[in-house]
Amino acid sequence: MPTPSLTAAPPAPLSSRRRWTVLAVCALSMFLVGVDATIVNVGLPEIGRGLDVGTRGLEWVVDAYTVVMASLLIVSGALADRFGRRRVFRCGLLVFGLASLVCALAPSLGVLVAARGVQGIGASMLSPVALAIVVNAMPDPRERARAIGVWASVFGLSMAAGPVTGGALIAAFGWRSVFWINAPVVVLALVLVALFVPESRGERARRLDLPGQLLLTLVLFLTVGLLIEGPRIGWTSPTALTGYALTAAATAGFVRVELRREEPLMDLGLFRRPPFVTAVLGATAVFVALNMTLLLSTLYLQQARGWTPLAAGASTLPMALGATLCAPWSGVLVGRVGPRRPLLLAGGFTAAGGLCLTGLDGDTGVPRILLAFLLIGIGFGFANAPLTNTAVGGLPPSRAGVAGAITSTSRQVGVAVGIAVAGGLAAGTDPAGLPAATRPGWLVVAACGLFLLVVARAARPRS
Repeated sequence: MPTPSLTAAPPAPLSSRRRWTVLAVCALSMFLVGVDATIVNVGLPEIGRGLDVGTRGLEWVVDAYTVVMASLLIVSGALADRFGRRRVFRCGLLVFGLASLVCALAPSLGVLVAARGVQGIGASMLSPVALAIVVNAMPDPRERARAIGVWASVFGLSMAAGPVTGGALIAAFGWRSVFWINAPVVVLALVLVALFVPESRGERARRLDLPGQLLLTLVLFLTVGLLIEGPRIGWTSPTALTGYALTAAATAGFVRVELRREEPLMDLGLFRRPPFVTAVLGATAVFVALNMTLLLSTLYLQQARGWTPLAAGASTLPMALGATLCAPWSGVLVGRVGPRRPLLLAGGFTAAGGLCLTGLDGDTGVPRILLAFLLIGIGFGFANAPLTNTAVGGLPPSRAGVAGAITSTSRQVGVAVGIAVAGGLAAGTDPAGLPAATRPGWLVVAACGLFLLVVARAARPRS
């Protein structure tokens, strides 16, 4: 199956400065998408007070964005192949920016959640399309490898920097500012794209798989919806049982449709490769761990400890530092010794960070909390490059791009699941009971780290 990033027609030659300018413009947009996935976390308590909603409703503020983005990532790449990557990229920026304005003006939770879903549509047109633009602009393999290393570093930094940025904005301007800030960044990106980014298309546009797309979206929304609403409706209630049946039916329908199509949305044959399966599950686990950490720590620090959003956001600086320093180091290690060693480091540090917080109470010392955040940030930094390498390693170019796209989708699924599980643990809990309520969540974070050790064993050794 042809893919956007690896089967594109040879681009017109660009100067070295122009190529790296294209990378900078695309990385700016990627940073925006990554920050927006986590910047809202630190503001959830303030959003809840402002709109008078509880934790369970607030989970949808994050998950409406991530589920929509996850379900549309692959089809957005196909649309970019067909209609032009720069065109789809600019459309994504415009949709993202307009939806951000609606989020900033939202008078109710329903409007905010709907606007966040539209933001997810825009975001799905940015991440995979921007990477395809970068790869298309850099035909030299060594230069392309360096560019992807920079890309991975920006991605890790953006996810970890969101809470810090959000805390500062909320302290200065209120929770709506985390959406207002997107407007000038989008305008700047649109101008830079118009000036510097060349148009490109895939060598052969893939057919759109609309039945598969609809079924995938339904599966993700049903799964996340059950995780969020399960504690309220009861896990064995008739409504929940109906939800399980619908999820199973939609999943079976998706598999059947994909196996029968000549050009499916997902190449399910990839799931016959154990390294690919473990890498996809590992990517999901990493983002479950990261987002459980962000939401549980936000609720604990602000509600149980009485910290301000600025202080809660600033407390994640060690996490951002660990991710920023270790992401490029991880890329170097993958190139030199293969993915196993950085995956072992990622799993060990993540598990250690989760275990540091399993005994959390209302008087836990700040140094211990900061140490845990640093360890989890280091684990996150080491994880992304080897997981992508494991997913695509040994595949021909015609399948490697699809494997990468599925891995990207699994990361966003991890975001949604992490938020849903963390919110379910904290929903309806009074501030005094939050430390005890979060303890199972820290065990889940540790378990995600331990699972990366399994992924490391399945990773291909460097030849």
